[in-house]
Amino acid sequence: MSFHAIDQAPARLNRSELAVPGSQPQMFEKAAQSDVDVIFLDLEDAVAPDEKAQARKNIIKALNEIDWGTKTMSIRINGLDTHYMYRDVVDVVEQAGERLDLIMIPKVGTAADVYAIDMIVTQIEDAMGLKKRIGFEHIIETALGMQNVSEIAAASKRNESLHFGVADYAASTRARTTIIGGVNPDYSVLTDPDANNARETHWGDMWHYALARMVVAARANGLRPIDGPFGDFQDPDGYRAAAKRAAVLGCEGKWAIHPSQVALANEVMSPSEAEVTKAERILAAMAEAEAAGKGAVSLDGRLIDYASIRQAEVLVEKARQIAAG
Repeated sequence: MSFHAIDQAPARLNRSELAVPGSQPQMFEKAAQSDVDVIFLDLEDAVAPDEKAQARKNIIKALNEIDWGTKTMSIRINGLDTHYMYRDVVDVVEQAGERLDLIMIPKVGTAADVYAIDMIVTQIEDAMGLKKRIGFEHIIETALGMQNVSEIAAASKRNESLHFGVADYAASTRARTTIIGGVNPDYSVLTDPDANNARETHWGDMWHYALARMVVAARANGLRPIDGPFGDFQDPDGYRAAAKRAAVLGCEGKWAIHPSQVALANEVMSPSEAEVTKAERILAAMAEAEAAGKGAVSLDGRLIDYASIRQAEVLVEKARQIAAG
């Protein structure tokens, strides 16, 4: 390992993250009673300009009055390029900061964006005497943000997670798509003709590079990488496939833009019973090997070593978090 130590963000279950518009207070109680890990009450894209002031009031009231249980609560503020942002931060943190765990910052482009919000939040917390420090979630959804993703990830001690905002990212890069988080038949390869002159088309994942780059930046700075929205909430199979691709790359959670997607995210982003059992067997086998003075051992016909321990510990710890939650 490098001599450089990586501080890990606070451990939170973040398998599923439900978006709830601040302008739709009738949805708040249902969200509070759901099985989602994290809720972000939205003041940005899901709220029309004329409704933003009222949405802010709705969120403050809800944070103070609704029993959210042990759920992690976040708000998505408006962008730094709008005149709504400062009121989102000041009003919500001053009036409901005790129940707020995270602030989601959209369209983060540079480390200076993070610094600006950090300064405001720190002053409010100090002035109000708040003991708990609010964490930051950053949506990487522009070409500028992706270019600077490593600097953004390291910009504040408040940072907890990076999220891939696929729709705005597609618009920013002028990608030829209008879908949100799905695949595109044009992003494919055509095989060479076989003996019968037949050819096959294999679709690819057009978001692979962007998501993988964000995962590396997140993990290198001790943050949680979270995959963003999948727009077609009537396509559970498509959602599950997208979540699985993200999980394979290292994401530990995915957004739900509809309550029906919460169970899907929790399912995919939770280790299976078989995976946990195997991880526990790996740890037991390595403990025996270590006691015998060995650094590696065979289990089920495969070599396992200290790298296997680190992989197994991640799965077992996630299972423990889920059981405790």
